[in-house]
Amino acid sequence: MLIDTHSHLDFPDFASDLDGVLARAEDAGVTRIITIGTSLESSRRALVIAETHPQVFAVVGVHPNSASEAPADFITELRELARHPKVAAIGETGLDYHRLPGALAAGEEPGRETAEDAEIILANHAEKALQASVFEQQLELAAELGLNVVIHERDAWDDTLALLKPYAGRLRAVFHCFGKSPQHARQLLDDGHLVSFTGIVTFKNAQEAHATAAWIPAHCFMVETDCPFLAPVPFRGKRCEPAHTRQIAERIALLRGETLESVAASATANAEAFFRLSR
Repeated sequence: MLIDTHSHLDFPDFASDLDGVLARAEDAGVTRIITIGTSLESSRRALVIAETHPQVFAVVGVHPNSASEAPADFITELRELARHPKVAAIGETGLDYHRLPGALAAGEEPGRETAEDAEIILANHAEKALQASVFEQQLELAAELGLNVVIHERDAWDDTLALLKPYAGRLRAVFHCFGKSPQHARQLLDDGHLVSFTGIVTFKNAQEAHATAAWIPAHCFMVETDCPFLAPVPFRGKRCEPAHTRQIAERIALLRGETLESVAASATANAEAFFRLSR
C-alpha cells in the first residue's frame, strides 16, 4: 500500500483520462493520492477532484512562482478552502529563486553596475520580498489551522530555512522533490521536518538523492511522483502519473537494502501521520 504524496491531478495533462489514471494507480498498489494546489484556481480544482474521488485528498496553497499572480487578500480565500475536511495540508509554498527576473550583466568591475543591472537588482529584490510575504502568510495560516506545510524550495535554501525556523514546534514541513545531500536533510530533521523523494531518485546521476535515500531514518521520508513531471526510470520522457510511485519506492528499497514492503510501510505511516489521513 503506497501513497503518492505529491501530484498535480488538476493539470491539463490529466483532463482526458483521470479515471484511467486513478485506476492504474490502484492496480499498482497506490491506494491514496495527494493532489497539490499551486494557486487559488489550482487549489479549487484540486479540492473538486478530492471531493469527487474518495482516495484523493487536496493540499491548497500558492506556489512561489505564482506569488505575483495572487491577489493581495489571497489568504482570505485560502483560509476558507483549507477548512474543508478533505484538505490535508497547506502548499505547495516556499521560495524559488531559479526564475528571478534576470541575472546581472557581466560588469567590468564589482560595484560598477549599469542602469539596466540596477533595474534587475531591484526586480530581483522585489520578487524575493513578494515570495517571502506569500510564504510567511501561508505558514501563519497553517499554524493557525493546525495543518502542516508542503515546501517547494529551489535555489533558496538558506532563506527558506530562515523563514521556516520560527515555526519549529508549531508545524511540520515536508520538503518535496528532495534531491539534496544527507547534510542538508539533517538540517530539516533536527526541526522535525521530513523529505519526499520523486522519480529523481531513479536517475543515474542523482548521487545526492541516492545518498540521502539510503541514509535517512525510516520515520523521516515519504514518496511522491510530482506528476505529470519527473517520470521515473523506465518511463523518463513520458507523462508521469501516480502509478509510478511504485517504481520510486522500489528504487529506494534497493538503495536502502530493504524490501519494497518495508519501504512502503514506512513511507505510508509517515504520510498518514503528516497529512492526518485515516486508514
